[in-house]
Amino acid sequence: MKLRPYQDKAVQDLRSQYVSGKRSPMLVLPTGGGKTVIFSHITKQATLIGNTVMILLHRVELVRQTSHKLTEMGVEHGVIHPAYKANYYERVQVASVQSLVRRFNHVLPPDLIIIDECHHVRAGQWQQVLAQYPKARTLGVTATPIRGDGKGLAQHFDSIVVGSTVRELIDDGYLCQPMVYSVPEADFSKLRKRMGDYDKQMQEAILDKPKIYGDVVAHYRRLADGLPAVAFCVSVKHAEKVAQAFRAAGYRSESADGSMSDDERRRVLAGLADGSVQVLTTCDLISEGTDIPAIACAILLRRTMSEGLYLQQVGRALRVMEGKQHAIIIDHVGNTRLHGLPEAHRDWQLTSDKLNTRQGASEQRFRIVECEKCYAVYEPAPCCPQCGHVVELTDNEPEQVSGELQLITSMEAMRKRELRIEVGRARTIDELRKIARERGYKPGWVYRQAQLKGIKL
Repeated sequence: MKLRPYQDKAVQDLRSQYVSGKRSPMLVLPTGGGKTVIFSHITKQATLIGNTVMILLHRVELVRQTSHKLTEMGVEHGVIHPAYKANYYERVQVASVQSLVRRFNHVLPPDLIIIDECHHVRAGQWQQVLAQYPKARTLGVTATPIRGDGKGLAQHFDSIVVGSTVRELIDDGYLCQPMVYSVPEADFSKLRKRMGDYDKQMQEAILDKPKIYGDVVAHYRRLADGLPAVAFCVSVKHAEKVAQAFRAAGYRSESADGSMSDDERRRVLAGLADGSVQVLTTCDLISEGTDIPAIACAILLRRTMSEGLYLQQVGRALRVMEGKQHAIIIDHVGNTRLHGLPEAHRDWQLTSDKLNTRQGASEQRFRIVECEKCYAVYEPAPCCPQCGHVVELTDNEPEQVSGELQLITSMEAMRKRELRIEVGRARTIDELRKIARERGYKPGWVYRQAQLKGIKL
């Protein structure tokens, strides 16, 4: 399996960290960027020099996906999970952290521990594993190196490698361009905070109204009619009611939660890919690690202070698939205005107390422009991306119109994406030279692009 250029660079950057004396680097790569491919490749390379590797995961879906990817790469491995027959003699083990803590005496001590979704590493069972193998090197991987409680990860990782950004992956055609719509329907002005996030019971009471359910269905019908969608809800009860609203409107909709059996959970997730389920409603069940490229729409129905949770949720819809031109994000709770667009630049930095982005998530605000012709709302741009109406930009942020569907996107970003996709699709030196001539690039640009793509000059 050939790595993409940015994946290969990430591997080389991690190797440099180990060579320089680091023992526990963290790799940050957006959802859909191929973190599993990268650490599976690293696993294979580690076994070629005789190392033992333990890959730690916390959901059965992640265990299954990782085992499948290793098999594709020809890596013999065992799986430590109740759903699998254990083979403790393999030098590579894919382990559910919950199962591993009960089987320490059965497995070979690892030389390398790979921690998927490593923002969870502060939890008790993860700490048990690391304490059991103090001599092992570690590698953490995550799309969102930030915790909702604000506690840091620096005590577990000694360096951070940031791969390609969401914007770069979109521009190169590896992720879909998100089209984000904000629907200011519910009044959250009196919403209290509890245990570091917005109170779930209060949210459920605010959102549990016939008009809200009707609008959720209506906006889906208008923007993503029939497309595979996931609605992220406040609670299991809320998810069930949203699913009922979609079924009453004639859509194939089911609710998924942690009480379901593994087989039932696999059935409903597969339904999004084969069309038997059009809208899946859930409460946090598939916020992380679910690899279903067919998901074309994310419906946000839980307001959260967690930028990480927000990015994990919208990331479910960004994966590319043949015939899928863009991802649709329908934000009913204002998360986009709290945390920015999915492709907004985030300067991840590892510090002693917490991982911060360039701006505090709860304070982050974005200037927007409202189209006077079609009422679409988007980042400042020369014209409306919906209807093409030319607008005169001002320094004032226009007042939102309650109930109007608001599109948040960037015309300039979309133009850049088209140009970068052309570069991403170039496969020969002649194609690169043609692009350089048309855009007036210097000869050095061709050389750099050829190096990144592995094209011989």
